[in-house]
Amino acid sequence: MLPAILLSGLAVGAVYALIGVTYNVMFSASRVMSFTAGQLGMLGGVLGAAFIGVLGLPSIVGFVLTLAGCALVGVATEIIAVRPVLKSLEQHLYVLSTLALALLIQQFTAINWSTEPQPFPTLLGFRDGGVGDEKFWLPIAACAATVVGLELLYRRTLIGRAFLAIAEDNFAARALGLPERNLRMASYALAGVIGGLAGFASGQLLLAFFANGAMLNFYGFVPVALGGLGNNRGAIISGLGLGVFQQAANFTVGGVFASVAVFSVFIIVLLVAPQGLFGAPAQRRV
Repeated sequence: MLPAILLSGLAVGAVYALIGVTYNVMFSASRVMSFTAGQLGMLGGVLGAAFIGVLGLPSIVGFVLTLAGCALVGVATEIIAVRPVLKSLEQHLYVLSTLALALLIQQFTAINWSTEPQPFPTLLGFRDGGVGDEKFWLPIAACAATVVGLELLYRRTLIGRAFLAIAEDNFAARALGLPERNLRMASYALAGVIGGLAGFASGQLLLAFFANGAMLNFYGFVPVALGGLGNNRGAIISGLGLGVFQQAANFTVGGVFASVAVFSVFIIVLLVAPQGLFGAPAQRRV
């Protein structure tokens, strides 16, 4: 039982961690918490099932088209729901604009896809229902690939360093001549790719279901809060820990009590460390 709890927990936690990273990538570029992060994960599963399962395209082609579609949704999020808010004095209105876009995406998917969970096609052929099942290993592999890819992007490429510059101080970056708007759009496209990868890799685990967006929005935000806003490493560790804890609670108490246990731990941690487990305490500038 313990190996099953650990493996399923790491698989689910990897999905939560990737959605948490999606939140962070969008926030770092714009200082906006976009509530379309979970919808990007949902679209990764739905588009993957549509391209591969319905249209019959090869897995690699469906994978590329899914990531491209989610990247376009990410860019649309920046243009439609974020950019107009950044020009406003009331920038907290992003809560309404991004949430409205998230609901629009969810309802559009429900109307044009299905209101019932749909199966996701097998990708590699490893479906034994045990520890070797690809539905457990694909999310973990996707999470590991994302961690390595982001480290290489941010540390070894010029565009990655430009991302870090606007995340550190977008006004200074703009003064140095960096194209802030283009970099923000590229960052949202990157977030779309990460969210789409999370949904595609977890399609066999979570199925292609329009309601996954709202679920991933919440459970993907928990690692962000626990790991510290903008801290991708903290989001990864917190997401994996959340997944293992949630699956352990499902096996022991089950049902609604598992959700209560998750909420209780979440609240306790934030009461003890409001900045998150891996976030730095806010310092007052004089």
